[in-house]
Amino acid sequence: MAKILMKGNEALGEAAIMAGCKLFFGYPITPQNEIPEYLSRRLPQVGGCYLQAESEVAASNMLYGAAGVGERVFTSSSGPGISLMSEGLSYIAGAQLPVVVVNIVRGGPGLGGILPAQSDYSQATRGLGHGDFRLLVLAPSTVQEAADLIMDAFDLADKYRSPVMVIGDGMIGQMMEPVEFKKRKKAELPPKTWAATGYKGDRKRNVINSLYLDPLELEANSWQLKERYDAMARDELRWELFNCDGKYDVLIVAYGSTARICKTVIETLKKEGISVGLFRPITLFPYPYKQLYDAADKAKSVFCVEMSTGQMVDDVKIALEGTKPVDFYGRTGGIIPTPDEIIEQIRKIMKGEEVDRR
Repeated sequence: MAKILMKGNEALGEAAIMAGCKLFFGYPITPQNEIPEYLSRRLPQVGGCYLQAESEVAASNMLYGAAGVGERVFTSSSGPGISLMSEGLSYIAGAQLPVVVVNIVRGGPGLGGILPAQSDYSQATRGLGHGDFRLLVLAPSTVQEAADLIMDAFDLADKYRSPVMVIGDGMIGQMMEPVEFKKRKKAELPPKTWAATGYKGDRKRNVINSLYLDPLELEANSWQLKERYDAMARDELRWELFNCDGKYDVLIVAYGSTARICKTVIETLKKEGISVGLFRPITLFPYPYKQLYDAADKAKSVFCVEMSTGQMVDDVKIALEGTKPVDFYGRTGGIIPTPDEIIEQIRKIMKGEEVDRR
């Protein structure tokens, strides 16, 4: 199939359709509005249904119902909208339902602004909803990768009976790049024998529920979920190494759009004889701790760059276990760090000087 020049948000919508999703429930919020706009036009063309809910709270409960009957279902939003969906996502996780969620991150907190940010990292990886549950979180850095990861996300959601999030930012959502929607081999997934598809007397009644009044039953459900998260950490880790052959002076840790900028930094510094590598986590949960530890072993120091005030730094420090110094540089509020800014900070690291926070 030929490549098509598409805006990131529209590519995400088309990729969901290619993955077999015919149902979208959501509510508008910038900078992801092109996803529901695109799907409102495309889903009826493939026999699907686009429904704009009256709020993100309502949308999350529509997801619960559609996933409960075994359908592939999808929503997208940005930070404030994801916050409103968080209660519903906890119910979905507790009921062990597969749902795909996209967060195209904007600056915050509060209403913040509509420009790109990575300030929802902690929300996605640690604080999304109540109770003992996690989401598998995938972070693309290109439009092509965003489309690929959306298709993966539907398979992963079905495999683990769990909500999966693809997290990008306004830059990923709004930029235009060539995209190829590749034909994929159908994944071998377990049958949805748990779905509430109608009782015909040939099986036990299926009940979709996250309420367990018996504490032993609730505990058993929580440990079952924990086993799945452990399996994700064992089998689903994804990361990229860039310019990490041999030893290097500094290892940059960055994800998403910021990692793209850091690749430009690395190529620029290479011409000056300064060796810098990049570790890019693609799964933010589970986080590739061991892989980062191994990559950092060849570096003198580690430098975390984010479009936030430093939310991923905690995971970087956990991975390194105090073996390397960790410097941080961040821009937030919708400001994208430039290659020159990052280069300036790396020069300071090389000289043993203190890095600017921003």
